[in-house]
Amino acid sequence: MSDTEQKKRALILAGGGVKVAFQAGVLQVWLDEAGLTFDHADGASGGVFNLAMYCQGMTGTQIADNWRNVPPLLYADLNWEEYTKLFYAESLLKMDHFRENVFPRWKLDWDAIRASKREATFNVYNFSKQELEVLTPDMMSEDFLVAGVSLPMWFPPVTIHNDTYIDAVYITDANIEEAIRRGADELWVIWTVSERSVWRPGFVANYFQIIEATANGHFKRMVKRVEANNAALLQGNMGEFGRPIDLKILRSEVPLHYLLNISADRVQETVNLGVQAARQWCNTQGIQLANNAEHWAVDPTTLSFTEDMKGHISFGEMDYDQGMREGIQHATTLNVHLTITVDGVHHFVTDPQHDAAIEGYVECAALGGTLPVEKGRFNLFVDQGDPTIKKMLYHLYFYDRTGHPVTLSGFKLIRDDQRFDAWADTTTLFTRILAGHVELAEVEKAGVVASGIITIHLLDFLKQLTTFQSQAPTVAQKVEVLTEFGTFFLGKLWDVYGQKVLPYAPF
Repeated sequence: MSDTEQKKRALILAGGGVKVAFQAGVLQVWLDEAGLTFDHADGASGGVFNLAMYCQGMTGTQIADNWRNVPPLLYADLNWEEYTKLFYAESLLKMDHFRENVFPRWKLDWDAIRASKREATFNVYNFSKQELEVLTPDMMSEDFLVAGVSLPMWFPPVTIHNDTYIDAVYITDANIEEAIRRGADELWVIWTVSERSVWRPGFVANYFQIIEATANGHFKRMVKRVEANNAALLQGNMGEFGRPIDLKILRSEVPLHYLLNISADRVQETVNLGVQAARQWCNTQGIQLANNAEHWAVDPTTLSFTEDMKGHISFGEMDYDQGMREGIQHATTLNVHLTITVDGVHHFVTDPQHDAAIEGYVECAALGGTLPVEKGRFNLFVDQGDPTIKKMLYHLYFYDRTGHPVTLSGFKLIRDDQRFDAWADTTTLFTRILAGHVELAEVEKAGVVASGIITIHLLDFLKQLTTFQSQAPTVAQKVEVLTEFGTFFLGKLWDVYGQKVLPYAPF
């Protein structure tokens, strides 16, 4: 292909169960903020939901909002009548509530989808004929859409024209071959199937690990074929596909279970995580974005609590532990008394950065005594690439006794060290004092004045529990604020320490 020829671009909406809520957030950015257009789109497994909305002509934001605005309890549907059959039950769940509650809320219009002018392909597996079927929008129906996500054992198969259909995930979770066959030269893939490769015992874990093995195995094999094709072309040979294929893959370990989730907050956070990841990805790819100012609904709720941490630091030391030890030897204490205020609790819970304001003071004789915090930010349970490792971030601006600006930058590292150490993880702040008022993004480059460790002691923690206050228009809403924050906090701890039960908390 010459440089003057237009590349044919394909959008690959891979599967991932309800993890594709993340995919919807990516579409908000790719379609609306980046203004990308695609000559072809393919959907498999859970990706067919987003593909149906895309074919109907919805914007990326509309697709994302559809996921944000449908509570999971509306599509939770247990197949109770089958349970008496025990091992011969048809399925554990049904798709009836999706048909009755979710599709109408998404405003799916099958006449509009079948009349779509967008070139697209939906993947389903015809079990009766033992073959993959690739359907264009004009062939689609509600039954075929449900069939496209009907995982065996979890959902019953769908009978259409006397044939039995199931999810295509065992054959493909991203039909790259079909996109190439239809002439695509540039494939934009959103991949949310987990690649952590941690084998867990138990039926539920085993089932989805088999899905991961199948989906990732097929996908990686296809990626290698594309790479081999491109390498052959560079050497002057024909290559399998006869032209260069440019793969653009946005991958993410999405902190949401494939199916077992009842939390609307988690789904909304997942959509917003997709938005955040897509913006970062576009930035690294040099893709310009339109104004992406967020428009959050007005949330009059607030939550505040106080926190006291005490410990030791050492000046001129980079290592946290060594700084603490030397600080103990020289009696160089560092104490902080902080009030953390969350403005808009629902926004806080569903925003991946979980950002709040900090007020209070820093107490350190070596720096000048009791020093007020001029400005402070707090980020709770921020993912570190792997959702099972999180950080609590503290970033405080203040001035020392001589009026020089300094920054206290600290983090609590939340991870599973093969023992239940949640108390130590959530109460230990690895702390540095930095020269100047340093932006959070510049912390690693800043000059370090001192390092050490400060902690929450048990009595201070018990006192902290009494300081939680919520503000909301009604008493019931005040209780809801505390419940929402508490559920969020416990759910994030589950993500780290409860993986053996279920990789991500269902609440």
